[in-house]
Amino acid sequence: MTALRIVNRALVRVEGWLLVFFLSTMVIIAFAQVVLRNLAGTGLVWGDILVRHLVLWTAFAGAALAASEDRHISIDALTKFIPVRPRFFIKVLTNGFAAVVSYFLARAAWVLMISEKESGGILLLSIPSWVVLVIIPVGYMLLAIHFTINLVSSAVAGFQPQKSGA
Repeated sequence: MTALRIVNRALVRVEGWLLVFFLSTMVIIAFAQVVLRNLAGTGLVWGDILVRHLVLWTAFAGAALAASEDRHISIDALTKFIPVRPRFFIKVLTNGFAAVVSYFLARAAWVLMISEKESGGILLLSIPSWVVLVIIPVGYMLLAIHFTINLVSSAVAGFQPQKSGA
């Protein structure tokens, strides 16, 4: 369990820094675009395309962080009516399902990325288009890892003896 916590903390730290980097880069490029368009009547030809792809990278980094904190999209209205003890079964089930789905989406995204690599498309500034698509399989795999860690954590917590409220 300690190894999982170490992996989770390391991933969260890297994802957090990447998120800060992506958001900062998007703000700087967008600001530069506005300034250049208003003052010089021109802009960065590649700026809008890069910002558009950074939004995708930011979304996956944010989703991975949300999943790591068990704050990813969930509907918990039903769990409020379920006794405390069986809730962990539902948590284990939903995290397991999310991990499996994320894994299969990562595999499908990998196939898409390889296909794009083989087609030889160029996005901008001689950067191959597959390079910006790397985030899709990596992002889904990060989600699968975080959901798996949540699954194990939920299962371990669920099997801990309940303390009596005496």
